[in-house]
Amino acid sequence: MTTLLISDLHLQPDAPEITEGFLRWLQERAQGANALYILGDLFEAWIGDDLLDLAESDPTGNALLAARVATALKRLSDNGTDIYLMHGNRDFLLGERFARAAGAQLLADPAVVAIDGQSVLLMHGDSLCTRDEAYMRFRAQARHPAWQQQVLAMPILERIALAKQLRDQSGEATSNKADDIMDVTPDEVVRVMREHGVTTLIHGHTHRPAVHELTIDERPATRMVLGDWRPTEGWEIVADEGGQPQLNRFPLS
Repeated sequence: MTTLLISDLHLQPDAPEITEGFLRWLQERAQGANALYILGDLFEAWIGDDLLDLAESDPTGNALLAARVATALKRLSDNGTDIYLMHGNRDFLLGERFARAAGAQLLADPAVVAIDGQSVLLMHGDSLCTRDEAYMRFRAQARHPAWQQQVLAMPILERIALAKQLRDQSGEATSNKADDIMDVTPDEVVRVMREHGVTTLIHGHTHRPAVHELTIDERPATRMVLGDWRPTEGWEIVADEGGQPQLNRFPLS
């Protein structure tokens, strides 16, 4: 009984090494796993599930990429692995249609799940970065159903342009922010773990892979942070039956 957790792959046509590495990982590493949790930002951007209708007519290559990833995930699901998808700050418009195509279930953020009999809190991690006030305002807007419906009603080419604009703005804003602002707020970590009654939290988003030991209400607790995938390496957390979850870095090539 093996559970795998990954996040922040940021798959995009401009990074084919990551895509090919992920497809190999699904075929070689994830086969036989009991469950796979993808904790957000599977894609660098997602403009709506109707992207799947474009196939090879999409000049950006995103539709073909989405179809390849969905097919590979569905194959893993058909072989017996339960797959769960959580929204990230880049692919928050992922919907039920893509999930069905991938043989996956959409997972709320946050979510408490049982891993090897232990309650574990799973999050993407962006909601923990409360010191980044500008981003938190955007997050509240982007997760609002009315805003999402308005965006999804736009012609698809306009959505493609909007996604590029948002990525450019995010990159510019990030370059001007202090490192600590873009990391989690320690008090918020304690608050959400206490609220959900857990001693283990797993998340991504910050691209700062590490295992943090802390104390909450005089009890030992653990925060595990997944890393982002790059052309040369990927990150996973592996939870085997009877053992402690392990954070692993591995080569993609």
